[in-house]
Parts: sequence; structure tokens; C-alpha cells
Amino acid sequence: MTASAPVRYARWDGVGARFVVATTSAPAPLRAGHALVRIGLATVCGSDLHTVLGHRRSPSPSILGHEQVGVVAAVSTASPPTYPDGSPLLEGDRVVWSVTASCGHCDRCRGGLGHKCRTLRKYGHQQLTRDWLLSGGFATHCELVAGTTVVRVPDHVPDAVAAPASCATATVAAALAAAGPLAGRRVLVTGAGLLGVTATAMATEAGAEVVVVDPDPARRALAARFGAVAGIGTDSEISAVGDFGEVDVAVELSGHPGAVERCLASLRTGGRAVLAGSVSAGRPAALNAERLVRGLHTLTGVHNYRPADLVTAVGFLAEHHRRYPFAEIIGPGRPLDGIDAAISAAGADPNTLRQAVAP
Repeated sequence: MTASAPVRYARWDGVGARFVVATTSAPAPLRAGHALVRIGLATVCGSDLHTVLGHRRSPSPSILGHEQVGVVAAVSTASPPTYPDGSPLLEGDRVVWSVTASCGHCDRCRGGLGHKCRTLRKYGHQQLTRDWLLSGGFATHCELVAGTTVVRVPDHVPDAVAAPASCATATVAAALAAAGPLAGRRVLVTGAGLLGVTATAMATEAGAEVVVVDPDPARRALAARFGAVAGIGTDSEISAVGDFGEVDVAVELSGHPGAVERCLASLRTGGRAVLAGSVSAGRPAALNAERLVRGLHTLTGVHNYRPADLVTAVGFLAEHHRRYPFAEIIGPGRPLDGIDAAISAAGADPNTLRQAVAP
């Protein structure tokens, strides 16, 4: 790709502003450890929607979007980037990449917490700067910086299935890794959005019996197609324990404080709750400390994910996406100029869990 080749991006200028499609040129030469990817499809994550609506603080102007799949268009000749197995990125490779880029040197990175690096950079969450302009998925191209985990995507995995791997699928992989072995266990999943149905499918494939809680009957029906053995609503008449029994593992993916409380109240002795949905401000969830102590419960929070989780996510989709209707729950790719419409449509259809942009 030549330095003069035009690239387009949708600039977000803050809450209440419409997106502005702008044009720039591809970065050249690429810095050490960098690559340029031509984006095939990007999906609108819940955090993108929360940002646009002002429910989540994020710098502006910026390029939002952090769930995407694309083809490597150029690779730095100085210290070329590599895959987790050490092999080099090559032009023409079809890839997804991590939400985060880490320094690799700080105390957190050295301690295995690179996804919480002291100088963490996040795709789709950075203020526009000359130093790193193409930092989000709502663009024709994205510049991958050093410290990014990149994973190849097999040709048989459709763009609509692969794009959410960078956030939704990898986050679920991290949550289930924190949950421990699932074979023969009863698992509660709260929230039947994309993360919830993905967790249902992944836990089912791991040998678990999965019960899903969501207030929307259409979402509960959708969860059944992803392997849930039962789905229940969340109205106040339903007892957290009595209606479906205690569970070994509870995975909270909705972010609703009441769902957090339900997860904690549903654990049997020795049970484990993994919270991954509470990523925006809300009322504090009540915690019965005595029940947690006497029940020998474990409570774990998951945010971002490790490189291995993205590898797991792509591997799962490659092996199982035909068994579950992942492709059906992604909306058709709109052009970059239609991003406002994609944002407006997000959440309108309970059976379309992601809107998409095809830059």
C-alpha cells in the first residue's frame, strides 16, 4: 500500500454529535512493530453505544470501534510484528487483534497483567493524535501498534462471525477461563446479549448445563439456540435460588446490579461467580458477606483479556460457528457513511445482537 493511498475514518466528536467521515493517508513508513490492516467488517459493541450515548466516558475526537476483522495491507520492515506463536505477520493475512496494546515492560506486564498495563492503549478508545490516528475500527484501515495481540482468522470463518472475536468472544473466553473447569457443572449466565449467548455456547461445548436469565423472551429463546437448557425472566416474583436451583458457576454479563446480586445469591457451597458485565457506572450491588464466607464462594472480576483468550476465541469460532447461529445475529454491513444509522439501530431488534459497518 502506498503512502498516498487514501483512507477514510468516521470521527466521533463527542456526545450528541453526528459522526463525520474524514479522509487521510496511510502512515508510511510504518514504525517498528507496526502493521496496517484494511478493515473488512466492524461491529458496534455495547461499549460503543454507551460511549455515544454518554453512559461511558471516552475521549473525543476519536475513532470508535474495537471489534473488527481485516486483511494485513502493510507490515513494518523494522522489527516486524509477530503472532503469539512467534511467526511473522504477512501482507494478505486475514486477522483480528486485541482491544489493548501493552508496553511489555511495566510491573503489571511483567506480572502477567499486560491487559492492565500502566501505559495501556485501547483500540476504539483513544483520542485522535498525529502519533496514532488510525486507532479504531470504524475506518477503512487501522494501524496496529507494538504490543498488540494479532491472531489469524481461517478463511472459512465469515467476517460477521470473526469481527466480535476481538471483544465479545475473547472477553467470554477470559470469563470462562476464570470460572475454571465446567464439565458436568451447572452454570448460570445473566444477560443474553452477544456475550451471554457466546458464553452459553462455549460453556455448553465445555460440558456444562447452562441456564440463562434475561428479561426479554426473544433473547431467552435465542439463548436456547446457543445451547441453554432453560431461560428465565428477571421479574421480582422469581426467586434467585428456588426456581432453578443453585449453580456451581455464575457468569454475569449484563452489567445490571440486580443480575450481580442474583449471581451471588445463586451459588451453591464452593461456587464461583465471575463478573464481566459491570463496565459502566450504576448503583452498587449488595453483597451478603456472611453468605460468601460461609459458602466458601469465590468472586472474580474480569476486564479486558490476555493474549491466550483471543487465541481461544478464534479457535472456538473456527470449530463451532456452524453449530450455532453466530452469523445470523449480526446485522448487514452498512457503509462507513451509514454509521449513524448503525448506531441508532443497535439494540432495536432482540435477534440482531450486533450492527455492522463494512468500511
